[in-house]
Amino acid sequence: MRVFVTGASGWIGSAVVDDLLAAGHEVTGLARSDASAASLDAKGARVLRGDLDDLGSIRAGAEAAEAVVHLANKHDFVNPANSNAAERGAVQTIGDALAGSNRPFLLASGVAGLTQGRVATEADPSPFHGPDSPRGGSENLALEFVERGVHSVSLRFAPTVHGTGDHGFIAVLSAIARDKGVSGYPGDGGNRWPAVHVRDAGRLVTLALAKAPAGARLHAVAEEGVPTREIAEAIGRAFDLPVAPIAADDVLGHWGWIGNFFAMDAATSSAATRELLGWTPTGPTLVEDLAAGAYKS
Repeated sequence: MRVFVTGASGWIGSAVVDDLLAAGHEVTGLARSDASAASLDAKGARVLRGDLDDLGSIRAGAEAAEAVVHLANKHDFVNPANSNAAERGAVQTIGDALAGSNRPFLLASGVAGLTQGRVATEADPSPFHGPDSPRGGSENLALEFVERGVHSVSLRFAPTVHGTGDHGFIAVLSAIARDKGVSGYPGDGGNRWPAVHVRDAGRLVTLALAKAPAGARLHAVAEEGVPTREIAEAIGRAFDLPVAPIAADDVLGHWGWIGNFFAMDAATSSAATRELLGWTPTGPTLVEDLAAGAYKS
């Protein structure tokens, strides 16, 4: 199958492209830099130059493909409105390009913020609607295209997609711990963060392309919820730092923007996803990756 992938050279995108190619798909990746283009070319993927703001290139890639996997995101946590607008524009463009074709449109979403006070499941709809909401309400927007003849599927990734080379949330938390001289956890550290190894996340996307029905919401979650105290302790051991609680009213002062995420209780099940796709995560756990030095570089 000819698959167009945005975010193809990113952290998750690189694993997805590797798995798609291994499964025999023909991949075209959106590349905004020479380095990204060279990386994709070296893997045997085709290259389409452009970025998340280049809606013309995104439309061209979608129109020429038999399926689209949309993983790109600006991840601008300082000015989230910028990310939200770009994400919504890209999803609208892809949906319009695929309308009436019944071609697969898999898009990245997240599990954080789905529910409060209980474990989130695939049956929980996204509470985020409209252009001013997180990710510009892109999950709900994409799923609305099912009624317009698009095979839309939501890929809800754990907030921590870990592994050697990750520069995401755990890398940021590790850097803050080293800077502060202490590995902190919010409150009593009982709130939980879901996690998945990057290779398992890549495999899930390939399985979703083959098996997920239109309108499906899938959870790329291997660990339902790792207590933040355990994460802080693992970071402390990895960098030989003391571990300490951070009071609720000092979360933003200690961690900055990422404190809002680290203080969430975001436990999430992937039971329905595993059953639907036959997906069994096999990668190391988050604590195992930290112990193995995945975040030392």
